[in-house]
Amino acid sequence: MSKKRKAQVPLIQNYAGQIPGRLILVSLGIGNAQDVSLRALEALKTATTVLAEDTREILKFYRIHDIKVPKLVSYRDQNHVRMLPQVLTMLRAGENLLLVSDRGTPAISDPGFLLVRDVVAAGFEVDSLPGPAALIDALVLSGLPTDRFAFLGFLPRTASKQRKLLEQYLPIATTLIMYESPFRITALLDSVSQVFGQAAKVVVARELTKQYQQLLRGVVADLYTQIKATPVKGECVVLVDTRLPV
Repeated sequence: MSKKRKAQVPLIQNYAGQIPGRLILVSLGIGNAQDVSLRALEALKTATTVLAEDTREILKFYRIHDIKVPKLVSYRDQNHVRMLPQVLTMLRAGENLLLVSDRGTPAISDPGFLLVRDVVAAGFEVDSLPGPAALIDALVLSGLPTDRFAFLGFLPRTASKQRKLLEQYLPIATTLIMYESPFRITALLDSVSQVFGQAAKVVVARELTKQYQQLLRGVVADLYTQIKATPVKGECVVLVDTRLPV
């Protein structure tokens, strides 16, 4: 006689309508800890549990604002499968959970998308306390057209894959926005130059909202030479105008 198989419990179950626990995405400053909304501060003050990309970073934020530290739980894309059942259990118990990333808005090139997707699939509400995002700050400061833009996040690291992705935007008149490490800026600019030409208008924004904020504007060939000679420091946002130079 064959053994009876255990019924497999799905990772996500629908508990909609039973308990009003919510997942709340809270945006912090992208560099300056003062760039946080009053609603976000109030939520952080009253929260019982905060899911954080790096608990050490949010702990610094709490100390800067002299807020009593709640229960901090490490949540990253890498531990999503392990953490999801715990998150759903807390939501079932009626607890509102805050989600924060190290900087800016969760789920924008930071952990959050997977959790939002699966919490929604389980039937729970998700809310957001909006705030800064580096891509928007860089865009409005760039001087490039803002009527149409495409956010590409972090590009693939290999030059061939970078060019292949960028080539998709050759026929589209838009402003591309990308995140990049300062150690790979020149490689990215080289890919931009090969795809859009040496005269393509580019802006490199670094250390946004911080003391040494800097925006380098010019054609890609000049910026490549400038940064090659004097490397930049800090996380960077690179913007490219795909429209043909006039």
